[in-house]
Amino acid sequence: MVSLVVATTSDPASIGPASALLAMSSDWCPGPKLQDISTFLNGRVRLLKQDRSIVEEDNLDKRWEELTGEIVDEIIFLSKHVAVSNRPALTVHPIGVPHLQSQEECWAGGKPGWAGLPCPRIGPWLRFMKTIAEAHNLTPEFEVTLEATHHGPVVSKPTMFVEIGSTEEYWKRQDAAQVVALVVWQGLGLDGGNGVGNWTKAQTGKKVLVGIGGGHYVPRHMDIVWKEDVWVGHLLSGYSLPMEEPSLKKKEYHLNDIGGAWKEAIRVAVATTREAFPGAEVLVHLDIKSFKGWQRSVLSQFLSQENIPIGKPNEFL
Repeated sequence: MVSLVVATTSDPASIGPASALLAMSSDWCPGPKLQDISTFLNGRVRLLKQDRSIVEEDNLDKRWEELTGEIVDEIIFLSKHVAVSNRPALTVHPIGVPHLQSQEECWAGGKPGWAGLPCPRIGPWLRFMKTIAEAHNLTPEFEVTLEATHHGPVVSKPTMFVEIGSTEEYWKRQDAAQVVALVVWQGLGLDGGNGVGNWTKAQTGKKVLVGIGGGHYVPRHMDIVWKEDVWVGHLLSGYSLPMEEPSLKKKEYHLNDIGGAWKEAIRVAVATTREAFPGAEVLVHLDIKSFKGWQRSVLSQFLSQENIPIGKPNEFL
């Protein structure tokens, strides 16, 4: 089984870390062309270097398997991060647009109602990236953070994005590129080590957090994820839980009173997290303060109906 690391030449925050990764060893060798995509091989890692936008490259895992016969275990996309704040950042996140309905446009890849399998390395790599960034004096200038689940492309294997943000000045920073490259190099065991964040049978029974609610950078969920041995699945911020506010005023609302795609979004986020972490105990962590009273009520009803357990912060440790 192999790991795909995907970069694009059209994005300096993507090709910068990819180039740094290739420069770390003479063991890289050219691989087969995947249509017009150049590839490089090292151990069980396959680096794909393309020219198009990453979010437009659907089914890279299936296409690689058809070309080579190798089974893809996971995909790590290297990319830029854009934020209104313009703050320098290193981010990690799962992918998908489970909140979109069939008539809605996927402005950044994916398909309506879909969520990719979250890569089990997300939590461990976030903590590892902070350690590497601190060692290279990149913090506190750069914030190291999770992002909520968002955008494509469509793939079938466990996936994560590792990004540099948030403006062109920082996308081109070689020290940031070097930190991301080191995270990938050591995180995938290319340094001869065991890698970081491997989900194996030994992890059976471990708890995995699915975050529900909050902003795009999921701060309440992050408070838990910084603790060692916390595993992370999908993270659905408030904008990914479209809940239609009821027109009639009631003392109590039933979940069937509330329209919107929120139920479907939670179902697919939990289902794909369970699939990505075989043998895990998947728990939802609610950012309670980000919801109104009626929202908290129907969320509790729905999670109980679906037999999706809610975990308190201390239950993840």
